[in-house]
Amino acid sequence: MSSDAGVKALNGFLADASYIEGYVPSQADVAVFDALKKAPAKDAAPHAARWYAHIASFEAAGRKQFPKSQKDAASYVAGGAAAAADDDDDDVDLFGSDEEEEEDEAAAKVRQDRLDAYAAKKSKKPALIAKTSVLLDCKPWDDETNMDDMLKEIKKIEMDGLVWGANKLVPVGYGISKLQVMIVVEDAKVSIEELQEKICEIEDYVQSCDVAAMNKI
Repeated sequence: MSSDAGVKALNGFLADASYIEGYVPSQADVAVFDALKKAPAKDAAPHAARWYAHIASFEAAGRKQFPKSQKDAASYVAGGAAAAADDDDDDVDLFGSDEEEEEDEAAAKVRQDRLDAYAAKKSKKPALIAKTSVLLDCKPWDDETNMDDMLKEIKKIEMDGLVWGANKLVPVGYGISKLQVMIVVEDAKVSIEELQEKICEIEDYVQSCDVAAMNKI
C-alpha cells in the first residue's frame, strides 16, 4: 500500500469517493491509513493526500471509534484500496480486440450483444442520491458541561436521511472543548439549518452549533 503503485491506486479510487467504504469513516480507512505510514504527496496524489489529512485530524483514540468496515479491513491493505471498486462495471471491455481487420457478421453480432447487455445492466443501477458530508462544531456553555452527555443528547436526534459519524473533542481555550461531529445527509431529505436548530434546542448542554466543513459526496 505504501508503494508508488499502491498510492496511485488509492488516489484514483478516492477521486470519486470520500472514504474507503461508504459515506462515513470506518475501520477500512484506519487500516489503509496505518498501512501508508506517511502522508501522500499533494502534487502526485491530491485525492489521497486530502483523505489522509482528514483521517489524521482524528486522534488515534477517535479513529478506534470508527464503525467496523463491511469487508475485512485487512483485505484493503493486502489488495489495495482499489479493491473496493471490484464490483464496478466501468472497466468492462466493450470493444474487444483492437485489430484493424474488417469485422465479419458474427463478430459484429457479438459486439452488439455485449453492448446491449452492458447497457441493460447499467440501466438497472439505482439513481445517484445527492449527499453531503458535514462537520459540525457544537459548543458547550462552560468547562463544567458533561461532553459525553452532550453527545448522547445530540445523537438522540433522528431524521430520515441523517447518518451520525465519528466525533472528537477539540480544545478552544480556558479549559473548554467543543464537540466536532461528522454527519452525512441526503440533500433532498435533511435541512442542515433545521438540524442545527434541533441541536441548539438542547439548551442544558449546547450554546451554539456551527458548520465547520461541508463537502458534496
